[in-house]
Amino acid sequence: MGRAVSDILLVALGGAVGAPLRYLTDRAVQSRHDTVFPWGTFTANVVGSLILGVLTGAALAGAAGHTLQVLLGTGLCGALTTYSTFSYETLRLAETGARFFAVANIAASVVAGLGAAFAGFAVAQSLFG
Repeated sequence: MGRAVSDILLVALGGAVGAPLRYLTDRAVQSRHDTVFPWGTFTANVVGSLILGVLTGAALAGAAGHTLQVLLGTGLCGALTTYSTFSYETLRLAETGARFFAVANIAASVVAGLGAAFAGFAVAQSLFG
């Protein structure tokens, strides 16, 4: 089996875990909050950013190879995180008059997502670097 075919299978396997995990995370988190703020998507995106930060730090330190990067980075994190749902939910908030929540979603998602990626990277560097 060529590398391209095995990479596609790894992405599919990671995605097969990440997509339901995103859905279940969204439902579990959102059901605990009585607000229009999309906490479920926010949580999935921040957790995915953290995982990707750890994976990137581990890869740069030589502790995670190509296979793990494709399986977890592209597959799992690609399916777990969702820019399209973030965009849609932000647009819906703005359209329904919840402009404060729309702006808060943008700001919090960017800050928390980048913060989680940096934190994950720092943890990996301290563990593997």
